[in-house]
Amino acid sequence: MSQWSQVQQLEIKFLEQVDQFYDDNFPMEIRHLLAQWIESQDWEAASNNEAMATILLQNLLIQVDEQLDRVSQEKNLLLIHNLKRIRKLLQGKYHGNPMHIAVIISNCLREERRILAAASMPVQGPLEKSLQNSVVSERQRNVEHKVSAIKNSAQMTDQDVKYLEDLQEEFDFRYKTIQSLEQSDKNSALIKQEMLALQAMLNTLDYKRKEVLSKIGRVIHEIDMLMSNMLTEELLDWKRRQQIACIGGPLHGGLDQLQNCFTLLAESLFQVRRQLEKLDELLTRLTYDGDPIPVQRPQLLEKVNFLLYNLFRNSFVVERQPCMPTHPQRPMVLKTLIQFTVKLRLLIKLPELNYQIRVKATIDNNRRFVLCGTHVKAMNMDESANGSLSVVFRHLQPKEMKSSAGSKGNEGPHMVTEELHSISFETQVCLYGLTINLETSSLPVVMISNVSQLPNAWASIIWYNLSTNDPQNLSFFNNPPAATLSQLLEVLSWQFSSYVGRGLNSEQLNMLAEKLTGQQVSYSDYQLSWAKFCKEHLPGKSFTFWVWLEAILDLIKKHILPLWIDGYIMGFVSKEKERILLKDKTPGTFLLRFSESNLGGITFTWVDQLENGDVTFHSVEPYNKGRLSALPFADILRDYKVIMADNVPENPLKYLYPDIPKDKAFGKHYSCQPNEVSKPSDGGGKGYVPSVFIPVSKILNDSTEPHSPSDLLPMSPSVYAVLREHLSPTVIETAVCCKLFHS
Repeated sequence: MSQWSQVQQLEIKFLEQVDQFYDDNFPMEIRHLLAQWIESQDWEAASNNEAMATILLQNLLIQVDEQLDRVSQEKNLLLIHNLKRIRKLLQGKYHGNPMHIAVIISNCLREERRILAAASMPVQGPLEKSLQNSVVSERQRNVEHKVSAIKNSAQMTDQDVKYLEDLQEEFDFRYKTIQSLEQSDKNSALIKQEMLALQAMLNTLDYKRKEVLSKIGRVIHEIDMLMSNMLTEELLDWKRRQQIACIGGPLHGGLDQLQNCFTLLAESLFQVRRQLEKLDELLTRLTYDGDPIPVQRPQLLEKVNFLLYNLFRNSFVVERQPCMPTHPQRPMVLKTLIQFTVKLRLLIKLPELNYQIRVKATIDNNRRFVLCGTHVKAMNMDESANGSLSVVFRHLQPKEMKSSAGSKGNEGPHMVTEELHSISFETQVCLYGLTINLETSSLPVVMISNVSQLPNAWASIIWYNLSTNDPQNLSFFNNPPAATLSQLLEVLSWQFSSYVGRGLNSEQLNMLAEKLTGQQVSYSDYQLSWAKFCKEHLPGKSFTFWVWLEAILDLIKKHILPLWIDGYIMGFVSKEKERILLKDKTPGTFLLRFSESNLGGITFTWVDQLENGDVTFHSVEPYNKGRLSALPFADILRDYKVIMADNVPENPLKYLYPDIPKDKAFGKHYSCQPNEVSKPSDGGGKGYVPSVFIPVSKILNDSTEPHSPSDLLPMSPSVYAVLREHLSPTVIETAVCCKLFHS
């Protein structure tokens, strides 16, 4: 079943979440019509590879054209209209930036997987629940409402300043007219009456000046309160959501809304600044005893400039954290001498700043690493499809400096994967007489010199971003805090949903909890140490919990991904639990689980019934990536045979737990069907005796466990002859075709 088909079967509350991230950037109509094609492309890789993204965009438009041809034949006028509009939109929006649509589609697919994983959970995880707090949503609406009100107030004050200017011009004209009269004329009753009118007008001017200054003061105060409270909280919440998204959690939307708020506030502050400049201009033309402008204006201008400085400083953010294109799902892990990408955005989007801000990238000041490549670039509004003022560094690479003695410090396999570093960015904004220095930094990154260090480095990234919302605690691992088990399990499920397309259910998480703690515990209050997660070996094993889990993720990704996505691999179940599950099932019922004693191994266990009615269980030696590279796991399940004493070899695997016929579950994943295989020649080639490799185990009468299939292979001609007597030619032909090697 395709991922989109699974999405369509969700409850309405989950469908509403799906609806939120489909818009004109990637219309849902295209997701629906091209579901299978979209899911078969590697959008994650394309999001960091411009050439690949260009090809995918071209192919996407071709797919849309094919759909247009189809619906044209069906004369579906509405769909024809929508597809033409969508095609024009996609080509216009992404023609100059194909990687952006790759990012969008990759994020949509990932978010679908996360929602599917959440739907399979009995309750929403604590981290995700906190991110979807209704109080937070209400605050977002309040911020947008207040920003809009502030903008309107600033515009209304513009009208007041204009009225004040007109009133002062009239006063100035009438006053100068009287001043130009002869002294004898000034003593007339009419002139005296005019002088009284001018005095009244001056009183009105004074009142209006105070009123305008008061309104400006209120606007400044409202902006100050909004920036100090709700807007700051919104920005911190977005940064926290970004942290969580980086380790597999829900996507962190809301940056466009923040940009709108920051931009409107900046525009309002500059508008107030112009109003204060206009008041200064009016002051030079007219002042008097008790004039409020020379008293209040300097303080208000100082406050406006202070708010602009803070607004700009907070608006400079890392939109996309450092990530190697080769490992898009492992951000913040950087390998020396390998390029990484990072994107920054200025949330104040003003046309005057386009191509005027040059950003410089550096690494933390410990002098151990330097950044090579293009590390100075200008921010612009052309690189992003949404027109944001941003810059993308695509050719940066960290290099470790040699020590003073001439040897390479810690470079090599012993580089510490708990040592945190930071990529820093600085720039300067010069606008309307203001010069503002801006600085920001990435979330902490871990440097590695060998890909073998990546699993432990990623564990460090997970633990840091799970445990703290401090964006710059580079000494975190000097004394790493414990994590709540419930939150850790939620993050572990995200690793599976984001990396291999299907999260973990409550039963699978229960097994992981017991493996981590060695007991059945309450999720809510149990605290797990960093050492337990990633440093200490599991009891009786030579590896840690995290190394064991990472090996399973790698196995799924490279060898059994379709079976995992379909939900046919129970995976995380102990030997004791699997026997409880199988004991009352029909003989031949089996389940698939990951090995607890072998790294990156998967095995299957089936239930059988002896002649006396007793139930027995058999588990095959775990298959690792070496064996699975030779033959797909689905083919192994199809062709597996067991020889019980001297009986005819047969496949003991009948039903996938609980009662799914094996071929119904795995049939679509078989690489070849028996009737599609050509019959092998009777004689061996070039004088050799023919040999075949077939997954066969032999179970002795006094053993309940089959020997490893590798103990029986390759088969001698005599054994092969016995098999020819008992197995159909089709089965042997299949084995010959597939060439299973156990080594």
